Amino acid sequence: MTAVLVHGNPETPVVWEPLVAALDRTDVVCPQLPGFGCAAPAGFGATKEEYVSWLTGELEAIVAADGPVDLVGHDWGGGIGMRVVATRPDLVRSWACDVLGLFHPDYVWHDFAQLWQTPGAGEEYFASTLATPVEDRIALYESIGIPRATGSRLVAVADEEMSRCVLALYRSAAQPAMAEWGAELGPAATRPGLSIVAPDDPFVGNHDLVAEVATSLGAQVHAMVGQGHWWMLGDPVAGAAALTDFWASL
Repeated sequence: MTAVLVHGNPETPVVWEPLVAALDRTDVVCPQLPGFGCAAPAGFGATKEEYVSWLTGELEAIVAADGPVDLVGHDWGGGIGMRVVATRPDLVRSWACDVLGLFHPDYVWHDFAQLWQTPGAGEEYFASTLATPVEDRIALYESIGIPRATGSRLVAVADEEMSRCVLALYRSAAQPAMAEWGAELGPAATRPGLSIVAPDDPFVGNHDLVAEVATSLGAQVHAMVGQGHWWMLGDPVAGAAALTDFWASL
């Protein structure tokens, strides 16, 4: 049995390192989204569908060797991951996700996403960001909950390729695209699920939406009290304990 932890935007697998260190299991894999601090395959358009196909292939290889996985998705890792669970539930033993609100029909994308989804404005945003001094970018990450040690590593790999992938991914997900995925999420209810709720997360939408989706899927719910979007960095010990308790209940 393998635990697969999938990161989001603007991240690489380094965001999982503190939590993985706190887990009492060694069968943990943290794949890296193509284009996020690593090369994307030739011709990779970075749409949400292409990321789903990529993650499906990653899981198929793991499952062939070690059986269905315990899938944990954060941010876009959760959005892509839940689509894989819905389309290929045979690949997972269980799932955990911290962005279930994305799939609610009433979800409205946050301000950054709407900016990135706007042609021209999104390109200007990333051009300006990449031209900003490194220390200022690290400080910005700190201001939104990413510790300096992690933020410095993320800033070091942020480049034009990551910017391209972020823009393509978010533009492919402009509403009603996520609502359409949400309407097809039902098969995820056939696998045990955990909705991780960070009360101070400003990006996942109204928490009532998260609760409705979790209830519809029969998922357990765990609140990361006092935590925001990067709960795995803010309190990795509590995050690891929540996942461990969930897996023990299976």
